[in-house]
This record gives sequence, structure tokens and C-alpha cells, in this order.
Amino acid sequence: MAKSSTKQQPGNAYSAGVASKDSMLKSFFEDELKDIYWAEKNIVKTLPKMKKAATSEKLQQAFEDHMQQTQTHVQRLEQVFEILGKKAQAKKCDAMAGIIEEGKGIIEETEKGTATRDVGLILAAQKVEHYEISTYGGLAQLATTLGLEDVANVLKQTLEEEKQTDVLLTEIAESDVNYEAAGEEE
Repeated sequence: MAKSSTKQQPGNAYSAGVASKDSMLKSFFEDELKDIYWAEKNIVKTLPKMKKAATSEKLQQAFEDHMQQTQTHVQRLEQVFEILGKKAQAKKCDAMAGIIEEGKGIIEETEKGTATRDVGLILAAQKVEHYEISTYGGLAQLATTLGLEDVANVLKQTLEEEKQTDVLLTEIAESDVNYEAAGEEE
């Protein structure tokens, strides 16, 4: 017998908002918010270093723009905590800490002023974006499950901006940076 669809219909036992106020899922959700809050705050600290290390003006501008956007993401997360009646708290995000360290390694291991370094910076930035996209997508869905549509809407707004940043980074890579790097010799 085939398993039924995972999308639940209104009115059954699994419709949105059935989680109790103190459910394990809600606690997990709040813990994951602390995780992405830490990540966003640390991305704000890292982006100026990435901008400084970049050679491409387009890439430098993308990092500058995303730093400002990430500051907004931090503020949105603070708004989410407020909606939930919780103090905004950060919990170290081991995954993002690792991605940030990897980005530092790219800067250290590539030659200053090269398109190859820019390629590495774009790759590192896209790893950050993909982590954020998966996190915000999952958190938005959990918020909906918990009946927190106002929170879900805030998280979805950030999710869309993270997707746009990923597309922009791909465009910068494909338009010139990758080709310039391909022509650089050791």
C-alpha cells in the first residue's frame, strides 16, 4: 500500500499549528534560530574581509551589498525572537564556523590580486548561501507547521534574498571571473 502524501489537509491531526506551546519541535525550532542568528552575526564580521580580499569590482560590490543585507537578516531574526517572546540569543553554529574558516583558508592559499582568488571567494560565499538557503527554507516550513505564519513570512523574505545573492554570485563567476582565472598561469 502506498504511503499517503506528506502534505496534510486542514482539519486532520497534523494540520499547521497543532504543536503544543512547549513541544520538542518548538524547542528545536528555537534552538535552530539561535544557530542561524550566530551564523548571520559572524557573516557580517566576515564579509568586509572577503570584500578586501576580492579583486573584481563587481565581487567587491556584491560583498558590500550582502553585508548590508545580512545586517537586515540579523535584525529580522531579532524580530522573530521578539514575536516568539524570547530574548535574541546566539548559539555557535559549527557548520558556519567551518565554512568561514574554509573561506579564510582560500584567502591565505591564493595569490592576492588574482581572479583565481575571486573564484575561491565566490565558491566560499556560495557555500555560505547554500547553507543559509537550506536553513531558512527548513525554518520557514517549521514555522508554518508550528502555526507561526508571521514568523514563516519573515523567514521566507530572508530565504528569497539568500537565493538572489546566490544567483548574483553565479552571474559574477560566469560573466568574467571564471574566464579570467582560467587564463592565469602559475
